[in-house]
Amino acid sequence: MPSTIIPCLRYHRAVEAIDFLCKAFDFQAHAVFRHAHDDSVVEHAQLTYGGGMVMLGSVREDTPFARHMVQPDEVMGRETQCACVTVTGDLRAHYERAKAAGALIVEEYAEKHQGGAGYAARDPEGHLWYFGTYDPWADA
Repeated sequence: MPSTIIPCLRYHRAVEAIDFLCKAFDFQAHAVFRHAHDDSVVEHAQLTYGGGMVMLGSVREDTPFARHMVQPDEVMGRETQCACVTVTGDLRAHYERAKAAGALIVEEYAEKHQGGAGYAARDPEGHLWYFGTYDPWADA
């Protein structure tokens, strides 16, 4: 099996983020593990989209890994990376769904010169997402 890269994100309100990502961006909740003593804390979640996956959990200051990450609201909304999701279905409908669900569109839907179409959006906590039809594996 080839190697797999899975983006991992943290959210202040992870339960609400999971609901938003599923509603707005059509992710599917594959697994969601909540804290045994606090149902509002997500220890670990796996959301799938087609053959891809993102993992996420609640922001927690009491973990060794936490000191290596910041949230967009802590750095004036900036990101050092974004998840790029290849949409195999109707991208225009995906875009309209995201807008209707309240995603902040930061790059409008457009046909791209390198092929395909795409748009970029932020989720409610400021994480940046790019959705497009360009499939870099198609020419491999």
